Amino acid sequence: QVRLVESGGGLVQAGGSLRLSCAVSGSIFKIKDMGWYRQAPGKQREVVATITSGGSTNYADSVKGRFTISRDNAKNTIYLQMNSLKPEDTAVYFCNAFVITIQTGGTAYWGQGTQVTVSS
Repeated sequence: QVRLVESGGGLVQAGGSLRLSCAVSGSIFKIKDMGWYRQAPGKQREVVATITSGGSTNYADSVKGRFTISRDNAKNTIYLQMNSLKPEDTAVYFCNAFVITIQTGGTAYWGQGTQVTVSS
């Protein structure tokens, strides 16, 4: 069993900052790509940022220069530092990880989501 637990969401004023964390636990053999996604009301889930096991990153154009994804492989945890937040960043943010376990091979897992609300 693999669990992803996010934390760090909340309410912040425009221009402010938040830091999200996502910890992966369970019967893990290896974690490959990880990432952050978000879903605003009435919209489809979209990718925000991804990071490989080697540390290569990719960002959505809408967050480049404002958000930074990072990873601590020893703690099986990723982070999303969000600066210069805008009201349009308001969404539920989900953590995703491709986890290899001995029992099931490779599977993509999702966290439960954490709400980020940016007021204008």
